[in-house]
Amino acid sequence: MSNVFIHPTAVVDDGCQIGEGTKIWHFSHLMPCRIGCNCVVGQNVFIGKDVVIGNNVKIQNNVSVYTGVICEDDVFLGPSMVFTNVINPRSVVERKHEFKSTIVKKGATIGANATILCGIVIGEYAFVGAGAVVTKNVKPYALVVGNPARQAGWVSEFGIKLVFNNEGLAICPQSNQKYKLNSLTQEITKLDNND
Repeated sequence: MSNVFIHPTAVVDDGCQIGEGTKIWHFSHLMPCRIGCNCVVGQNVFIGKDVVIGNNVKIQNNVSVYTGVICEDDVFLGPSMVFTNVINPRSVVERKHEFKSTIVKKGATIGANATILCGIVIGEYAFVGAGAVVTKNVKPYALVVGNPARQAGWVSEFGIKLVFNNEGLAICPQSNQKYKLNSLTQEITKLDNND
């Protein structure tokens, strides 16, 4: 764990694997988990046993990442967003054997105060708006908002909402990346600069 910063108030249990350049801030608690390189774990964050966090992940203040969650590289978890890991929790019924896996794919963003129902997949570079309640899988590059979350468009890898022409093509105004929407599958593809 070279070049790792752990604030003195943080609790890091034995068995944690923390990648180089990662910072763990005030009052956070990490159970035995795996965190990649160059991550930022904000204030008052809880990371449960066996959670896997990729490289360059930013976890903002007051987030709990429970057992069963996998975050791939370059994920952003906004302040106070919520993961779950049991569909029907009860205080007096033990359901740890029923934990469901939730996967947040590369480059995805989950906005502040969003809630993610367990057992779903948030696709690559998807964008979950602040306060959304996500109850089903989110397609790659999809923008979802509301309660329950509904798709409200598509975003580029830079997080910019895309506007498509009649041929199903869009160019990100910030990055100049090109995207194509397949009208049959309703899925989006990033094109090479030569396309």
